[in-house]
Amino acid sequence: MTTSLPKKIDLESPEAYINRELSWLGFARRVLSLVANRKLPLMERVKFGGIMGMLHAEFFMKRMSGLKRQIKQGSRKLSLDGRTPREEFDACRLQLQDQSAVLTGILNQELLPALAEIGHPILQYKELTPKQRQAMRTYCEQSVRPILTPLAVDSEHPFPFISNLGLNLAVLLSGGKGGREQFLRIKVPNNRPRWAPVPGGGYVPLEQVIAANLDLMYPADRSLKVYFFQVTRGAEGEVQPAAEEEESLREPGSLVQQVGSELKARRFAGVVRLQVEPDMPKGLVKWLTRQLKIDPEDVYSSSPFLGLSDLLQLKINDSDKIKFPPHTPVDHPRLQHLAAQPSAIFDEIAKGDILLHHPYHDFDTSVLRFLEAASVDPEVLAIKLTIYRTSSDSPIVRALAEAVRRGKQVAVLVEITARFDEAPNIAWGKFLEREGVHVAYGVERLKTHVKLALVIREEKEGIRRYAHIGTGNYHTGTAKAYEDLGVLTCDPDICGEVAALYDALTGGLPHGNYREVLVAPVTMRRRFTELIHREADHARAGRPSGIYAKLNQLQDPSIIRELYSAGSAGVPVTLNVRGLCCLRAGAPGLSENIRVCSVLGRFLEHSRIFRFSNGGDAEYYLGSADWMKRNLNNRVETIVPVRDSRLKRQLDGIIEVYEKDNCSAWDAQPDGSYVRRRPAEGEPARNAQEIFIRKAQRAVRSAVESQAVLHGSSKDPA
Repeated sequence: MTTSLPKKIDLESPEAYINRELSWLGFARRVLSLVANRKLPLMERVKFGGIMGMLHAEFFMKRMSGLKRQIKQGSRKLSLDGRTPREEFDACRLQLQDQSAVLTGILNQELLPALAEIGHPILQYKELTPKQRQAMRTYCEQSVRPILTPLAVDSEHPFPFISNLGLNLAVLLSGGKGGREQFLRIKVPNNRPRWAPVPGGGYVPLEQVIAANLDLMYPADRSLKVYFFQVTRGAEGEVQPAAEEEESLREPGSLVQQVGSELKARRFAGVVRLQVEPDMPKGLVKWLTRQLKIDPEDVYSSSPFLGLSDLLQLKINDSDKIKFPPHTPVDHPRLQHLAAQPSAIFDEIAKGDILLHHPYHDFDTSVLRFLEAASVDPEVLAIKLTIYRTSSDSPIVRALAEAVRRGKQVAVLVEITARFDEAPNIAWGKFLEREGVHVAYGVERLKTHVKLALVIREEKEGIRRYAHIGTGNYHTGTAKAYEDLGVLTCDPDICGEVAALYDALTGGLPHGNYREVLVAPVTMRRRFTELIHREADHARAGRPSGIYAKLNQLQDPSIIRELYSAGSAGVPVTLNVRGLCCLRAGAPGLSENIRVCSVLGRFLEHSRIFRFSNGGDAEYYLGSADWMKRNLNNRVETIVPVRDSRLKRQLDGIIEVYEKDNCSAWDAQPDGSYVRRRPAEGEPARNAQEIFIRKAQRAVRSAVESQAVLHGSSKDPA
């Protein structure tokens, strides 16, 4: 009896790929599982419920709007997996409806009753006692009613503009002209708490407070019917035609103006989703769809309330009991006992590269300290930095301003096309310009996504450069919630190429001959392809081979084909991909040697790590880029080699922790679904993020003990 071999799948066949949009919704499904996980603390489940609302809103704004645009244009272009835009849209819509139904069920049946059980219910207004209603009426009259603006719709008043993701009241008021009901729209103010505290405990949604007290605005003899709705607009609006854009971008400084125009256009972008409460009359829903110029398929019923992302705003005073234990990042062991003078951190970097792992290592006492020290150190001559996203009250920006006041040359590249951060980035750029910083606003036609800081010092031996190369943004807020890596180095080869890259970014000079740093779109795709080919050559020659990559997303078709080919040559490939992954893992006849996993936890996995076994002499890289077509072709990205043997061992340790995770990692199946790992019977749970917390704390304790022994022995007369 012969065993038939699996059918070989053509690498150009749609069968070889997972749909990008559905894979991303698969990531959302994994987040949804955290909402459903009864082993998690209650407020963490509520938080993930809010994240689900945010993820769905973003998906509509970015992806569903793009699919609708393609459908409207009559596009028949097929996705990687062979679907038309209409087929993709319909499949995504079904997934979104299903996920929303599951989320609604969890909220109604588990989370809301659990909040009530601990004395912090989210109440319906009708559940309030007379005394509580009076208190909420007083609150509405004094703090909410003065800022409400009712907008009528009739022959003299057109249908008003409905802003993106704003909550709205649709009010039907009796006694209009001809005896017809009059439509009024009232926007729920977003500068008031969504969850209004109720005397005696609990909260009530603000829109219900307003709806129950509309008689403060309208005579009691006119009956009212009130319903709630919310619209989601696409992330892209109508901008000037391409020919005009081409001409305008030739004008100096026109990029800022262009982005400003796009921001304005986005405000008025088309509606891609209308969310209504389930009991809104069908006639009113139909009328709203006509006014908003949308199709019936763009209407989604939502309960128990709209705007689920606002669950992230729910703050409970005693929530420490129902949240993850507080996490306090620790100082990196090599940075915790430094002298007070600014030069101390540079002296430490000069002893050897330092690998930072956030949020386990404190961003403030490492990266921020590096930049703040540079701003005041007399030996520092210049600082260069890229800003993709940063915090609203950024101490990094303040440090840069201080550096200028102390006579240092400071150059900052502010990426003003970072999606949804365009306006604050333009504002930061203008602030830095006023402070005397040399500001560049990105690179024409490319989004600058690099995470680089460069410090130039004048030392006794001459000029020396120091660099921070990271996987995350210079954002003190997200550094506490995102998992990221960074290297502090004064390696002359690396720092020299980072300096050359800055010359290209800010000065428009030709890109240099990068030998060490992988730069997109210049050398990165070619170099990654060479590295993958080399592993295949090693495997065919019987030498040790292997590829490990930790990414946020994997979509680039060319890279995926190269990975398939390497796997077929015998290279074991492990991909740790947090979000969407278009590669089909473990499929017979295609990718038997390729494993894909995804890790989800309390921190957002955000680092990028690459390890190529290279016949036993492994090479390691980290940096800003995912294996996405946009990252490799349309963005400026940097990936740097990690050359220090100590850091290589540390990266091996990090990879090993992820590999051994048995409770927060999910393994991809050939059909694109994911199965969560679970400890075997009697096996202890190994949660990667919790292990990293403990390892960082142990390293600090070990460093403290070593210092104590060192100081104790130095005082011992023996």
